[in-house]
Amino acid sequence: MSLSVKTGLGLLLLVVQFALLGPVLWPDPAAQDLAQFLADPSWQEPLGRDQMGRSLMARLAAATRLSLLLGLLCVITAALLGSLLGWLSAWRGGWVDGLLRSLADGVLALPGLLLVLLFSAMAQGGFAILYLGLAMAQWVEYYRVVRARSRGLLASPQVEASRLLGFGHAHVVRRHLWPEIAPQLLTMMAFGLAGAILTLSTLGFVGVGIQPPTPELGLMMTEALPHYQEAPRLLLAPILVMGLMLLALVLLHQTRGFDMPSSQGATS
Repeated sequence: MSLSVKTGLGLLLLVVQFALLGPVLWPDPAAQDLAQFLADPSWQEPLGRDQMGRSLMARLAAATRLSLLLGLLCVITAALLGSLLGWLSAWRGGWVDGLLRSLADGVLALPGLLLVLLFSAMAQGGFAILYLGLAMAQWVEYYRVVRARSRGLLASPQVEASRLLGFGHAHVVRRHLWPEIAPQLLTMMAFGLAGAILTLSTLGFVGVGIQPPTPELGLMMTEALPHYQEAPRLLLAPILVMGLMLLALVLLHQTRGFDMPSSQGATS
């Protein structure tokens, strides 16, 4: 295992442990105590309290858990949807392939962030539509990769032999397609998770994502800006946590290089 892999896994494990164990030590991120307005750090509260007297550690742990869970759910949904449609497009061909390619091209015509903004405008702070928007912005990448790889694999002698021997589609996917595509998909999912976390934080920062009082990293940054001079830790803490998450996922993304199919090869 290379140094970058160990570093990425170590950082990611550190962030996950903080997200999972934080609520045990700081259980209530919404509890307010205005008498402790911007209270300094202490043994009980290592990062102190925010402008509403809430525990910064509790809110940071809750926001980290939200970013990881929502980002992971979006990536898994996008990977499953894109992979299934990509395999279906390569397997059936014809009008099915043409219809799915047109749908993918239509989604690609819109910038990903704009698509998420459209969904978040309908969400009004809700989780379901925001999750759907993040997933819909990513599925095309998996579709293009799986379709391009599956077209060549389905025409290979090994797959033809399996078909002649009477094996079904499930066997072909499990035995021939998945082993070839899995490394690329896992690498893409690591990068996609980083993108989902960054997008979620961006939406929260500009005020169109998760709404107060729910703790969210981008929203915490926005709320901390008016008090930066008095308590810079309010802004630096969520930036540090998000930076560690993104760095860990980027290190994992770089562990396996692969060539993305060109637009011509993916849509031919």
